[in-house]
Amino acid sequence: MAAVNGRAGTGKGPGRPETGAPPAGDRNLPPALTETGPWPVLIITGLSGSGKSTVLRTLEDVGYFCVDNLPLSLLSRLLHTVVPPQGEARRVALVMDVRTQGFVKNYARVFRRLEQQGYRFHILFLEADEDALIRRFSQTRRQHPLADQESISHALRLERRELAGLRNRAQRIINSSTYNPHQLRRLIMAEYSHLSERERLLLHLISFAFKNGIPAEADLVMDVRFLPNPYFVDYLKAATGNEPRVRDFVLARAETQEFLSRLFDFLDYLLPQYQEEGKTHLTVALGCTGGQHRSVVIANVLGEHLSQANIPFTLTHRDLAQVHEGEP
Repeated sequence: MAAVNGRAGTGKGPGRPETGAPPAGDRNLPPALTETGPWPVLIITGLSGSGKSTVLRTLEDVGYFCVDNLPLSLLSRLLHTVVPPQGEARRVALVMDVRTQGFVKNYARVFRRLEQQGYRFHILFLEADEDALIRRFSQTRRQHPLADQESISHALRLERRELAGLRNRAQRIINSSTYNPHQLRRLIMAEYSHLSERERLLLHLISFAFKNGIPAEADLVMDVRFLPNPYFVDYLKAATGNEPRVRDFVLARAETQEFLSRLFDFLDYLLPQYQEEGKTHLTVALGCTGGQHRSVVIANVLGEHLSQANIPFTLTHRDLAQVHEGEP
């Protein structure tokens, strides 16, 4: 849950990629989140079942320090710990709602006192139509926090009344009635992430030895054992794919160049699709028999291709440092 600095932008609304128009009733992102200086504390609140958990998970994925259902009595202590008023800017997102005892009654007084100390708050209020909320509670079979012996409809109406004042104070209101979780996630990332679309996907490249097993974290696995093996060339046997002579040997073959061309095209197409879907991690594993020659060369060359496209990534040669016996 590391917190980082950056900027928020506006983006296309879920389900509206052509126009980018937000649903009716949504408020525009206020200037507060585009100002320089310490970032405001993001308070996520609203109706139960409206998507607050989805929003919080999304923000955590883009670097916010996140806490769910924080007691109001602990707010001051938390902020003084993680975001001093005059300290380094840090992104914080907190879910606070009717589950927190005394929140509705006391939030205004507590927020006002903290604002006098230099803190700023940005309230993101989520809501949905009653029919949509009832349907969600039915699907998840979860209990509304205010239901007790009453019906969900009664609890929702009570919750709306209790939160009316907070809704009026909110800088951003989102009606999630027509949003599925993926669409809501994309909207939040577009508006509240400091990261560019490319930076939101953490790409990891791993070269490995099939003899030691496929990396458990791999999403895509490329088997490059069809390429010429430098192990069978005496002067290359003890070398690695990080050395120019091994690299030149592997890249000199026509099949290698054809494979790289197709691999680049494949990933150039695939990465934007994953980014659009909101995927935050992708691990591409490239394997040969011993993880010493071919997979290392191909992983390095792929990394160079990504660098030219300004796509951030990490590169690990998992098995390169190991001492292998027998044929790699």
